[in-house]
Amino acid sequence: QVQLVEFGGGSVQAGGSLSLSCAASGSITYRQYTMGWFRQAPGKEREFVAAVSWSGSSAAYADSVKGRFTISRGSTKSMAFLQMNSLNPEDTAVYYCAASLEAESPRTTVYDYAHWGQGTQVTVSS
Repeated sequence: QVQLVEFGGGSVQAGGSLSLSCAASGSITYRQYTMGWFRQAPGKEREFVAAVSWSGSSAAYADSVKGRFTISRGSTKSMAFLQMNSLNPEDTAVYYCAASLEAESPRTTVYDYAHWGQGTQVTVSS
């Protein structure tokens, strides 16, 4: 069984920052895996935000967040972090952590991820 739990959502004013964390547990921790962040706003499809490889040496970002968001991997590999700066109202969404068994190449589509967290709300007010 695999469990992903997100922490750190909340509300912030435009221009502010938030940090999200994701903790993986269960059988996946015996394997190497990529971790990613996706988000879903009301009435919209779930979209890719960022992903980081198992080693942490390779990362991918959606164009909409490049230069503002930074994804990283914890030293224990079972944690992933998303630092979000210069937030704007368009970043408002439920943010989901996900894990893919593709270890070294960050994946950018929902279809590449077999395991998902329950999501955490991020609200940015203008």
